[in-house]
Amino acid sequence: MSNAPYKTVFGSLDHFDKGGVQIIGDNVKHYAFSNCYEIASNAKPYEKVVFGQNQIYVLETIRAEGTSPWYTCAHDEFALSMDGEVEIHLVKLDAEQTVPDPEHNGAVLVKGEPRGARMGWMKIRRGHQAMLPKNTAYQFRSAKPAVLIQQTCKGDLSVERWAEICQTA
Repeated sequence: MSNAPYKTVFGSLDHFDKGGVQIIGDNVKHYAFSNCYEIASNAKPYEKVVFGQNQIYVLETIRAEGTSPWYTCAHDEFALSMDGEVEIHLVKLDAEQTVPDPEHNGAVLVKGEPRGARMGWMKIRRGHQAMLPKNTAYQFRSAKPAVLIQQTCKGDLSVERWAEICQTA
């Protein structure tokens, strides 16, 4: 067991080191999320690009820029700010506007403007995490490009680009 000090380096959309495969004799938790910045730098705003998967559960990188569409989900989701500042606006949806299939995985787009009680909004910055409750509409807003990681289940809006984001040689 090594007692050598380690340095945590937190990247940003403007400054990141491309992730890769490295043989390490260290705790893997020090290297989590290393390629989310590169993925976001090549993504369209609010594209949900899968970069980690465990059965039906996924981690998606999202480039937050401008105003997103309204989304909802039949299960709770979480958003973690990795870079920048993002507002998340919430509306508790009326019964007729909730996800029709409670077993449907992943986020879906809300048709039209959300109807229901306004729940308010929160502003998250690097390192802040927000819960996105089930059957609640949420919308991201960011004046400048930012990076989010969303923990959810793989769904219709999940984009898989494994050939582009995985190191093969």
